[in-house]
Amino acid sequence: MRNIPEALATHLEQTSTTTCHAWRLTRTDGLVLGFTEHDHDLEFAGTVFSAATGFRASEVESGLGLEADAATVAGAFSDASISADDLALGRYDGARVETFLVNWQSPGDHVLLSTRELGEVRTAGQAFTVELRSLAASLDQPHGRLYGRRCDADLGDARCGKDISAGPFTLSGTVVAVSDGMTLIVSGLDGRPAGWFDQGRIRFVTGLLAGLSADISSHAIEPGGARLGLWSPLARLPAPGDQVSVTAGCDKSFETCSAKFGNGFNFQGFPYLPGGDFAYGYADADTVHDGRPIVP
Repeated sequence: MRNIPEALATHLEQTSTTTCHAWRLTRTDGLVLGFTEHDHDLEFAGTVFSAATGFRASEVESGLGLEADAATVAGAFSDASISADDLALGRYDGARVETFLVNWQSPGDHVLLSTRELGEVRTAGQAFTVELRSLAASLDQPHGRLYGRRCDADLGDARCGKDISAGPFTLSGTVVAVSDGMTLIVSGLDGRPAGWFDQGRIRFVTGLLAGLSADISSHAIEPGGARLGLWSPLARLPAPGDQVSVTAGCDKSFETCSAKFGNGFNFQGFPYLPGGDFAYGYADADTVHDGRPIVP
């Protein structure tokens, strides 16, 4: 049940009210922005909520229980707040959005209506519309472990246990050329064989894309440096000279975990798990049952 401050509750009972909506957006990198549909800036809850941003709210339907619901907020791009480049580059992916109802004549009288996550973003010219997904939407996702021959940990995480922060697994490089949004030529990755960075990750350290990362699909050697193919196109292109950090990739197999990373003892998969065809097998006189793995 929502607790409405007494002063605000009394105000809402009046024939005429002076309320508006305000939104506090917190990005995953910690940046906090405030917006309001009112025509003057408001300050409360330790945040300044800026006006003149074109923000306006839609209707929202909420249900009981854990059913996921959604709302939308529309706004206009502003150099001082949200830019088209930042949205396209994914800097707002996963951001938390708190929606307030506030008495603009007395900003201290406010109530938190909802907390949601940023969802799909649609743009049209200088305007954008953002879907706000309820936190219950995160429950509508696959959870838990999958029993399979491949490792289900992320390379370098706590379950993997392998330190890939330096040495042969993470190298610094420089963007030499960009042929399109899916292919980069990077220098500074010498000494690593072709394929070393397949299924790896590139993080941009300087330039327009600073702080952003992309997944690598392929790694080949060329005279001018390493050619890195990406799984999906970049929203904006890096410039030659931009500094990057490139991390080796793992195909999640037991063989790669052991030979490439020396981490087979901590493999988070089941390499000898029988496949679906095992169910159609049968006993015969030629099969040796001496305790060895029966799956190659």
